[in-house]
Amino acid sequence: MFSIPTRVYWEDTDAGGVVYHAQYVAFLERARTEWLRAGGHGQELLRQDHDLVFAVRAMRLDFLRPARLDDLLQVTAGLQQCKRASVVFAQSILRDGEILLSAEVKVAALSASAFKPKPLPDALYESFKQQKMPPQP
Repeated sequence: MFSIPTRVYWEDTDAGGVVYHAQYVAFLERARTEWLRAGGHGQELLRQDHDLVFAVRAMRLDFLRPARLDDLLQVTAGLQQCKRASVVFAQSILRDGEILLSAEVKVAALSASAFKPKPLPDALYESFKQQKMPPQP
């Protein structure tokens, strides 16, 4: 499972020093972006070279425990499902190995110019299929 470290800053929290719920979505987005980059598929290159962008279609978030100011978090991203024009990520946010949030994020592949569904290029599709996580029990 791919992961990135993320520190919680003042700007991420509410008045009580707890991470504001919408900020978790930004943390998840960063991890998916870095997952793509680590695989050699930077989003700007995909847009320029393949007229391809990704857009979140649906999310399921389970808030289990709060993250707080100054926490060092691990934000994970793993490919759960890959179809020709969409992918599903399994993601989580952890602190010291404890899961604070789990998420399932469905992402559509779109033409950058028309903003309509577009199949993944064959090489990208094959790369994604190879990175797919095994089914969870």
